[in-house]
Amino acid sequence: MSGATRIAREEWRLWLRSKVVIAAALIIAALLVATSVLTIARIADEQMQRSEQQVAAEEVFFAQPDRHPHRMVHYGHYAFRPPPPLAVFEPGVDAVTGQSIFLEGHRQNTAMFADTKAAADLGGFAALTPASLYQLLMPLLLIVLGHAMFLRERESGTLAVLLAQGSSGTTLALGKATALLSVIAIFMVPLIVVAIYSITLGESVLAAASLVLGYFLYLCAWGAIVLAASILVRQRTVSLGALVFVWLFAALIVPRFAINASSAAIDAPGKIESDLVMLAEQRKLGDGHNAADPAFEQLQAQVLEQYGVDTIEDLPINWRGVVAGYSEAELTNLLNRFAEKRMALEAGQSRLFDLFGFASPTIAIASSSRTLAGTDLATHHRFLRESEALRFDFVQALNQAHATDLDYTIDMNRNNDADAAMAARINAESWRVLDEFRFRPDSASDRLARAGLPLAILLLWLVVCGGITALAARKVRI
Repeated sequence: MSGATRIAREEWRLWLRSKVVIAAALIIAALLVATSVLTIARIADEQMQRSEQQVAAEEVFFAQPDRHPHRMVHYGHYAFRPPPPLAVFEPGVDAVTGQSIFLEGHRQNTAMFADTKAAADLGGFAALTPASLYQLLMPLLLIVLGHAMFLRERESGTLAVLLAQGSSGTTLALGKATALLSVIAIFMVPLIVVAIYSITLGESVLAAASLVLGYFLYLCAWGAIVLAASILVRQRTVSLGALVFVWLFAALIVPRFAINASSAAIDAPGKIESDLVMLAEQRKLGDGHNAADPAFEQLQAQVLEQYGVDTIEDLPINWRGVVAGYSEAELTNLLNRFAEKRMALEAGQSRLFDLFGFASPTIAIASSSRTLAGTDLATHHRFLRESEALRFDFVQALNQAHATDLDYTIDMNRNNDADAAMAARINAESWRVLDEFRFRPDSASDRLARAGLPLAILLLWLVVCGGITALAARKVRI
């Protein structure tokens, strides 16, 4: 048995004799298991509910009777974002962004039913996930286990004996690191199990393996930080206090500061604020419900010239449907311009936040975790874009039916009496223009590419902290 292995075995023997260490390890293990089971059950239920709701929304839309086509434009439809398989470990932004959108003509509604609002009564416990436990509590366990690894040898006098017997500081550090690494390996088991479970749900092996690797790098970096403190500091209380301060700084202070700094550096107005600014420009486009609006005079002249007629009553198509389609296209261009600007600012905030990973490994692992799980801001933005494309397509298809399937004179007289209203309806088969919507996360390669920077930062943390530990170990003296 090598010297490093004997040292690691001795560390385990001491840990197993410590009631504090055993209690801390058991508490964290129990929390990991319980939280993983509860999160898996919750995400599975949400996955089933949202998938069923998407199918039900489509069936309800298709089942509508003969109607005026513009009534179906306002009847609307729903788009749902089901959680991806790895959300069983990392729910990500799902708790604050909302998972469903009501799609209707002339509007881009915001996502609704965020988990944070729905679970407000749970307080901080609503955010307890397997990912947050690994990010926050596992470093604390490593601090409890390793803050006095070298100091215990100094205090007991065994360090001098070991050095006198020919053991180098590097060998001692390697043995201590092996002990910490074995603890990390044991506590990686729940994550590996959850990752394998996500693969059975359809997740890519590449994405699941990358997530496991990211957390392994993160915990190894913390292990190196703990071991370096144990070597460099000469008092046990100072070592523990310094490591707890580092944990508070990296896990709590820096992330909060990063959020505030990113928001202050890049001002990204919310959707409501954007909508208020947009109203002035929207008024210039004209009212699509009023075919006589002066804003459509040029369009009217072009359409009359195209069909070679003098009045809109002579057109072979319904002028009101033409105006509805034109107005929707112009309005959608305006809405998309403001939406893309808002999302670009939010993405800029997110990129700036990720750069704070150089000051905190917790930020780096949180960013890579959300990205690899497919629960990050970029995925939410893609959901907004795809649901908007769905909205525009079915609204314009209904406007096209309005223009081609409904006579203009009948349309104009639809409010005269009940018979006229019945005549101004089109066949319900026209509702089949709605496309099936099934939102899925990006490919594993795309997610891995987006997670490249935070994963590289984690690797840098490990290399730097490991290098400091190795240099300190080489200079170990009595």
